[in-house]
Amino acid sequence: MLRTDSRQNNEMRQVNITTNVQKYAEGSVIIENGNTQIICAVSVDEGVPTFLKGKGKGWVTAEYSMLPRSTHTRISRTRASGGRAKEIQRLIGRSMRAVTDLSLLGERTVTIDCDVIQADGGTRTAAITGSYVAFELACRELISRGDLQNTVLKYPIAATSVGFVSSTLMLDLTYEEDSRADVDFNVVMAGNGQFVEIQASGEEAVFNYQTLSDALELAKKGIDSLIKAQSTALDN
Repeated sequence: MLRTDSRQNNEMRQVNITTNVQKYAEGSVIIENGNTQIICAVSVDEGVPTFLKGKGKGWVTAEYSMLPRSTHTRISRTRASGGRAKEIQRLIGRSMRAVTDLSLLGERTVTIDCDVIQADGGTRTAAITGSYVAFELACRELISRGDLQNTVLKYPIAATSVGFVSSTLMLDLTYEEDSRADVDFNVVMAGNGQFVEIQASGEEAVFNYQTLSDALELAKKGIDSLIKAQSTALDN
């Protein structure tokens, strides 16, 4: 089946990660996944939420928002940070905490701001992929300051989408493809090959175990390529 951008069904969009795009953030990137563009910036503050005080552990959280003209029509700033945004930012925070040794962070709070500049599907997955690189850059900055001895990140982490569109599994959906998907999956995986989160929804159809298994294999293929892109960005 020919896709809107002429990719094969098992092919990712072109991914570019530009590092150190904000002067004052401890770590920052712009990730471009096809026409989706997101800026991810990390801030590190001394102190932790009340429930962690005195425990010698840090905290990682995230905020997510879409800029007003990141889509075809203007999104109000209130709507852009509403219920869907809160669900996505909780996903980003959970994902990053899953690969973070919070005891090595000390009593510090890491906040990752993910702002969608342009949306064409896969904003939550691109935000997770970009957040890892921005966080690793922040760790390197803290090490250079003498605040950390080693990175607090145990593994790379990345995410992608898979959809069942017109009876065909497709990797890394654009907005147009996602809007036609009978079933869609968002898959978050760490660099050690273990899953962090799997979101699977039958929009207008049910799916069986084989479809789930095939979707996860396809997602793993895409995530492996994203982790290589992350490594390349961090090496530059």
